[in-house]
Order: sequence, then C-alpha cells, then structure tokens
Amino acid sequence: MKKPLLFVLALAVIPVGVDAQAPDLEETRARAEQGAEQGDADAQFILGFMYANGEGVPEDDAEAVRWYRLAAEQGYSPAQFYLGAMYANGEGVPEDDVEAVRLYRLAAEQGYATAQTNLGVMYANGEGVPEDDVEAVRLYRLAAEQGYAYAQYNLGFMYAIGEGVPEDYVLAYVWCNLAAARGGDLAQKLKDTIAQQMTREQIAEAQRLSREWIEAHPPGSN
Repeated sequence: MKKPLLFVLALAVIPVGVDAQAPDLEETRARAEQGAEQGDADAQFILGFMYANGEGVPEDDAEAVRWYRLAAEQGYSPAQFYLGAMYANGEGVPEDDVEAVRLYRLAAEQGYATAQTNLGVMYANGEGVPEDDVEAVRLYRLAAEQGYAYAQYNLGFMYAIGEGVPEDYVLAYVWCNLAAARGGDLAQKLKDTIAQQMTREQIAEAQRLSREWIEAHPPGSN
C-alpha cells in the first residue's frame, strides 16, 4: 500500500457567515467588506473565502490571499489554514510547501483539526519538511480524536501499513470504522479490506473499541 495522498483542499468548507445559496450575496459582501476594513479577522476571512470562490465577487485568488493573510496575521486559525492551502496549491501565490507548512503549523497549534491533518500529510509525504511518519501519526491522532473523519481515515491507513506506528489491524479497523460512520467512502473500502485479514475475534474487539470511542465522544463534545 502507498501512503495516503489525501490532501484536504482549502475550499472544502464554507465558513460561518457565508451562505452560498443566499439570495443577496451582495449584502453579505458589503458586511464583510465593512468589517474587514475595520480589521475584523472573521470578516477578513469571509471576504477572502468569497474571492477564492467567486461568491458575490469576481473570483480572484490574489485578492483572496490578501484577505486571508490579514486575518492570519491576527492569529485567526481558519485563515492560517486556508492561506496555507493556497501556498500548497499555488493559488494566488507561487507554490511554496515550506510556507504552507509554517501556516498549517500555526493553525494546528491552536487545535484546528483540518490543519493538523494537512500538516500530517506534509510530514507523511515529505513536502516542505523532512519525511517523518511518527510526526504524521501524532498529528493525525490529534485531529482524529476531535472526530475529524479525514484524519481518522489517515490514522487508520497508517496502522494498516505500519508506518509511524506498529502495524495493527484492530486499530486500523477502529479508525476506519469511525471515519466510515461519518460518510467516508474510502474509509469504508479500507475497513472492508482490513477485515478480510482479521479473525472474527479481532473484528469483534475492533467493533467494541469503536463503540467505546463513540460513547466517550458524544456529538458536540469536541
């Protein structure tokens, strides 16, 4: 098996305050611009998102980067993450994995699960940092414990192939099972593949551990 290539794109999540189906995006833009010009980091982030997606304004990656940067410089973790992804993908700025790592790390240190996951991918693939599977696993685990399905899948993958952790099909099944329960198709497929190499007793143990994790992490607890 190859290492996971999963890379969460910057524009995968609509931030609070932006309704892509809103009948009056111009009003949303006007409010965001007013707040952004006054230095409000949330408004700067929303405005950056709107420019990145062409929502209520012409699509303009360079302008998106400008607003993300202003919010990121205030320590706003979603902006740090999204700006990092712009650098990783070379959108609005020259591609720069080192800068992407720096920005992901700033957001990850604030507990931002998506940034923790992307930073883990950078370590797993040796992009912008020396390859370090142990650090990748640590970061995936931080995000996985918050219930972030992509991180749960990546952590399960690492257990399945024994990279950064000892190979463990039970724990691989557990994390893929949790991710699959959140709608992860890749996780479901990997779980099914892992199950074919497990005994009935191991599967029962993995299912028990999955239930215990879910009971310990009720919705809204993270």
